[in-house]
Amino acid sequence: MSLLDAAKAVRENAYAPYSQFKVGAALRATSGRIYSGCNVENVAYPEGTCAEAGAIAAMIASGDRRVAEVLVVANSPSPVPPCGGCRQKIAEFADEDVKVTLCTMDGRQRVMTVAELLPGRFDSSHMDRG
Repeated sequence: MSLLDAAKAVRENAYAPYSQFKVGAALRATSGRIYSGCNVENVAYPEGTCAEAGAIAAMIASGDRRVAEVLVVANSPSPVPPCGGCRQKIAEFADEDVKVTLCTMDGRQRVMTVAELLPGRFDSSHMDRG
Protein backbone atom coordinates (compact mmCIF):
# COMPACT_ATOMS: atom_id res chain seq x y z
CA MET A 1 0.00 0.00 0.00
CA SER A 2 1.28 3.49 -0.82
CA LEU A 3 1.50 6.24 1.78
CA LEU A 4 -1.21 8.13 -0.08
CA ASP A 5 -3.56 5.14 -0.05
CA ALA A 6 -2.90 4.54 3.64
CA ALA A 7 -3.48 8.20 4.54
CA LYS A 8 -6.68 8.43 2.50
CA ALA A 9 -8.03 5.24 4.03
CA VAL A 10 -7.36 6.27 7.63
CA ARG A 11 -8.68 9.79 6.96
CA GLU A 12 -12.12 8.23 6.54
CA ASN A 13 -11.94 7.14 10.19
CA ALA A 14 -11.20 10.63 11.50
CA TYR A 15 -13.41 11.84 14.31
CA ALA A 16 -14.11 15.46 13.37
CA PRO A 17 -17.70 16.27 14.43
CA TYR A 18 -16.87 19.89 15.30
CA SER A 19 -14.71 21.10 12.43
CA GLN A 20 -15.74 18.52 9.80
CA PHE A 21 -12.08 18.73 8.71
CA LYS A 22 -10.76 15.20 8.37
CA VAL A 23 -7.01 14.66 8.09
CA GLY A 24 -5.08 11.47 7.40
CA ALA A 25 -1.37 10.92 7.81
CA ALA A 26 0.87 8.02 6.94
CA LEU A 27 4.55 7.53 7.48
CA ARG A 28 7.06 4.97 6.41
CA ALA A 29 9.52 3.98 9.11
CA THR A 30 13.11 3.21 8.23
CA SER A 31 12.13 -0.47 8.69
CA GLY A 32 9.81 -0.08 5.68
CA ARG A 33 6.64 -0.51 7.72
CA ILE A 34 3.80 1.98 7.17
CA TYR A 35 1.92 3.57 10.05
CA SER A 36 -1.13 5.80 9.78
CA GLY A 37 -3.20 8.11 11.93
CA CYS A 38 -6.21 10.41 11.73
CA ASN A 39 -7.28 13.46 13.65
CA VAL A 40 -9.47 12.87 16.70
CA GLU A 41 -11.33 15.95 17.93
CA ASN A 42 -12.67 16.56 21.40
CA VAL A 43 -15.32 19.00 22.53
CA ALA A 44 -12.54 20.52 24.67
CA TYR A 45 -10.53 21.56 21.60
CA PRO A 46 -7.02 21.43 23.05
CA GLU A 47 -7.59 17.78 23.99
CA GLY A 48 -7.88 16.56 20.41
CA THR A 49 -5.04 14.84 18.58
CA CYS A 50 -3.64 15.37 15.12
CA ALA A 51 -3.28 12.75 12.40
CA GLU A 52 0.50 13.07 12.35
CA ALA A 53 0.72 12.49 16.11
CA GLY A 54 -1.44 9.38 15.76
CA ALA A 55 0.79 7.92 13.06
CA ILE A 56 3.90 8.62 15.13
CA ALA A 57 2.32 7.05 18.22
CA ALA A 58 1.44 3.93 16.22
CA MET A 59 5.03 3.72 14.98
CA ILE A 60 6.48 4.03 18.48
CA ALA A 61 3.96 1.56 19.92
CA SER A 62 5.06 -0.97 17.29
CA GLY A 63 8.73 -0.59 18.18
CA ASP A 64 10.00 1.47 15.26
CA ARG A 65 11.83 4.71 16.10
CA ARG A 66 12.84 6.50 12.87
CA VAL A 67 10.77 8.01 10.07
CA ALA A 68 11.85 7.67 6.43
CA GLU A 69 8.94 9.53 4.78
CA VAL A 70 5.71 11.33 5.74
CA LEU A 71 2.49 12.09 3.85
CA VAL A 72 -0.50 14.15 5.04
CA VAL A 73 -3.82 14.45 3.19
CA ALA A 74 -6.91 16.60 3.77
CA ASN A 75 -9.89 17.85 1.78
CA SER A 76 -8.60 21.37 1.39
CA PRO A 77 -8.17 23.89 -1.44
CA SER A 78 -4.39 23.60 -1.05
CA PRO A 79 -2.05 21.10 0.59
CA VAL A 80 -2.25 21.51 4.37
CA PRO A 81 0.99 21.57 6.35
CA PRO A 82 1.23 20.04 9.82
CA CYS A 83 0.63 22.32 12.79
CA GLY A 84 3.63 23.58 14.74
CA GLY A 85 3.38 20.84 17.36
CA CYS A 86 3.30 18.12 14.72
CA ARG A 87 6.25 19.66 12.92
CA GLN A 88 8.24 19.29 16.13
CA LYS A 89 6.93 15.74 16.63
CA ILE A 90 7.99 14.77 13.10
CA ALA A 91 11.41 16.38 13.64
CA GLU A 92 11.91 14.25 16.77
CA PHE A 93 11.88 11.05 14.71
CA ALA A 94 12.99 12.16 11.22
CA ASP A 95 16.25 13.47 9.80
CA GLU A 96 16.28 16.93 8.20
CA ASP A 97 16.30 15.52 4.65
CA VAL A 98 13.22 13.30 5.13
CA LYS A 99 10.55 14.01 2.52
CA VAL A 100 7.17 15.33 3.69
CA THR A 101 4.40 15.25 1.08
CA LEU A 102 1.30 17.38 1.67
CA CYS A 103 -1.76 16.42 -0.41
CA THR A 104 -5.31 17.44 -1.17
CA MET A 105 -8.00 14.87 -1.86
CA ASP A 106 -8.16 16.02 -5.50
CA GLY A 107 -4.47 15.29 -6.14
CA ARG A 108 -2.57 18.53 -5.54
CA GLN A 109 0.73 17.97 -3.77
CA ARG A 110 3.52 19.93 -2.20
CA VAL A 111 6.76 18.14 -1.32
CA MET A 112 9.26 19.50 1.16
CA THR A 113 11.86 18.26 3.62
CA VAL A 114 11.66 18.25 7.39
CA ALA A 115 14.27 21.05 7.40
CA GLU A 116 12.03 23.17 5.15
CA LEU A 117 9.00 22.32 7.27
CA LEU A 118 10.72 23.29 10.51
CA PRO A 119 13.76 25.52 9.99
CA GLY A 120 15.83 26.08 13.11
CA ARG A 121 14.28 23.06 14.78
CA PHE A 122 14.81 22.41 18.47
CA ASP A 123 16.51 19.05 18.92
CA SER A 124 18.42 16.98 21.46
CA SER A 125 21.68 18.81 20.72
CA HIS A 126 20.18 21.81 22.50
CA MET A 127 19.95 19.71 25.65
CA ASP A 128 23.70 19.05 25.85
CA ARG A 129 24.98 20.59 29.06
CA GLY A 130 28.63 20.07 28.07
